[in-house]
Amino acid sequence: MRYLEDYTVGQVFKHWPGRTITEFDNTWFTLMTLNTNPLHFDAAYAAKSQHGKCLVNGLLVLSTVVGMSVKDISESAIANLEYESAKHTGPTFAGDTLYSETTVLEITPSKTKSDRGVLYVETRGLNQNGEVILRLKRKVLLPRRPK
Repeated sequence: MRYLEDYTVGQVFKHWPGRTITEFDNTWFTLMTLNTNPLHFDAAYAAKSQHGKCLVNGLLVLSTVVGMSVKDISESAIANLEYESAKHTGPTFAGDTLYSETTVLEITPSKTKSDRGVLYVETRGLNQNGEVILRLKRKVLLPRRPK
């Protein structure tokens, strides 16, 4: 279990392992979440788009990248407080392998409850070529080490 005191500003975590996204993953997630944009599941339609093939659902990319960070960042969280400025900086396609890394930006002990504090981080999703395809910042409420 990690506590707020176990982090330092500037610390970088390279989350492991990566995750290869399959067509099944993309179709299942897209249909499960009722996303009706045909760019995610209609190959004939997507073939006429700027990318020429189906795109992986952006929320699947976000969920996977954040999920990879849980063991290092939020496994002991009291709460996820905020997802901020999520930006898709490149496309993801079936067959791409996603990787994730996180940098600690700020650590703020609570002023009202001495047993907790906020960890502010930036997480980046990268593809198998090392290209950043997603950036997001988030705040996680973590416990402090018991005294």
